[in-house]
Amino acid sequence: MKKFRIALIYNAYEDSQPAEKGDESSLHHLRQMIRGIARGLRRSGHEVVVIPIAGDLSRLQRKLIRLRPDIVFNQYDDVVHGALYEMRIAAFIRMLGYRMTGSPALGLGLNRYKYMALSLLKGAGIPIPHSTVIIERVSDVNGHKWVFPLIVHAAQEHAGIGLDRGSVVHTKKALKDKAREVLATYKQPALVQHFLPGREFNVGLVGGRKIQVLPLAEVDYSRLPPSIPPIMSYAAKWIETSVEYKRTRVICPTKVDAGLTALIGKTAVKAFRAVGGWGYGRVDVRLDEDGQPRVLEVNCNPCLDSGMGLARSAEQAGIDYPHLLQAILKAAFEGPPFDMQLPIFNTKSGGRRPGR
Repeated sequence: MKKFRIALIYNAYEDSQPAEKGDESSLHHLRQMIRGIARGLRRSGHEVVVIPIAGDLSRLQRKLIRLRPDIVFNQYDDVVHGALYEMRIAAFIRMLGYRMTGSPALGLGLNRYKYMALSLLKGAGIPIPHSTVIIERVSDVNGHKWVFPLIVHAAQEHAGIGLDRGSVVHTKKALKDKAREVLATYKQPALVQHFLPGREFNVGLVGGRKIQVLPLAEVDYSRLPPSIPPIMSYAAKWIETSVEYKRTRVICPTKVDAGLTALIGKTAVKAFRAVGGWGYGRVDVRLDEDGQPRVLEVNCNPCLDSGMGLARSAEQAGIDYPHLLQAILKAAFEGPPFDMQLPIFNTKSGGRRPGR
């Protein structure tokens, strides 16, 4: 691949509340990841300029016009509950006329509008958990017949935000209490689903026109005490001092028979394509009572930290970190399909054309 001038963007907004001690989702850890991505890209010979974004898109526009990058490497991730800025940043970059890594605005938006994404998957014939329902008022709980246990999410969050020890409920009262908590705390609807009892897998995907399914990673909850539900909660993901973090592990690669591995991979690719995912992503799948895979979530903007998540699965496929980043760049120049280059803003201030 030729060498490119790359603008690497990320969300530098600092929340007013300091991160809890041991919280690996903090801005400090994000900046460490961004430095790692920049090093990986430079190792392949690319020119990389890191651009933090803290809310003022006019400044971003001016910086991109001055830089005239060949491509924007998009690592913008929301930190404000329910903000849905990820899709807006992506749309803005394309409106400026620059190519961009990863999924387009629609895919990133569906990534956060979980009920809408799950409804789309169901309509496309892709299996999701039973009893997937949106609750906008606590009284909505009375309008459904429930089969417990259920899991209650914040409907527009990601990274485990809103999931805790009380998120798996076994009674109607507990369901109402948790829905009320989500509505009050996150100012957004609650998403309720049947809680699946089976094994849980993270399916890493890389590529544009041709998607490569990476070796499966399994989330192992077997060491958790019975009092803590086996879910990938916020604590299990990020709080290194918590019991959930210490006793939840990811096994990659994991042992799954060939038939089930193929079915999980096929299901993940269909789900990723259905929501408009592109370039790279992760699909979370859990087995139901019959051992059949059901899609929990399609993540169009998963963590790209070296040695973790997607990168860890890629390593098991023989793809080192710089080559993973190269694959992501290659996919960006392939597509997405039908994504017409129609900049709305005037960025012609001399130099190279954006996105070329």
